[in-house]
Amino acid sequence: MTNTAAVILAGGKSRRMGRDKLELEFGGISILESAVNRFTAEFDDVYISIADAAKYPDIRAQRIVDICPGTGPLSGLHAALATIPAPIDGVFLVAADLPYASAQAAKHIITLCGNCEVCVIRLPDGRLEPLFAYYDKSLLQRCEDQIKSGEYRMSVLIDNAGVRYVEPQELGAYWNEKMIWNINNPDDYARIRMLM
Repeated sequence: MTNTAAVILAGGKSRRMGRDKLELEFGGISILESAVNRFTAEFDDVYISIADAAKYPDIRAQRIVDICPGTGPLSGLHAALATIPAPIDGVFLVAADLPYASAQAAKHIITLCGNCEVCVIRLPDGRLEPLFAYYDKSLLQRCEDQIKSGEYRMSVLIDNAGVRYVEPQELGAYWNEKMIWNINNPDDYARIRMLM
């Protein structure tokens, strides 16, 4: 397995929620703290990716601050690849608003990656889940080039990389469709809470 850090994306603006969704309660703690706890249990190196270094002062995790803010998740990935030191040679990127994202599934995805630059779940309808995926440090220059060109879509980065697509059945017992349910608005949060 590569030397991989887990990077929890926590830099969004929560516009559709109307308040900071990562501070909402999930299992007695905040959604962000829950994500940090899950991934700290499985990864030696866990970072939160944020736009403002002073945000979430109570969260006990290393911080990565956006170098090129305002460019979406690509900004978080770019900052992670640019700043996390050796011997880390890749990052597992996970959106903090995926409350059922499994760190064990993440580690299994990494083992499936081989020598590919990206390893990402491909759903039966062909959709990818780029915010629960492995990215190799070799992608740093491509991230920079995309940001400079104004192309911020993760899908474009993936399309131009060496990709290992993971089908859900390859995850075996680690797979659960709830893993990729995210919280964008009050209705999403209500649904998630009903399933707790």
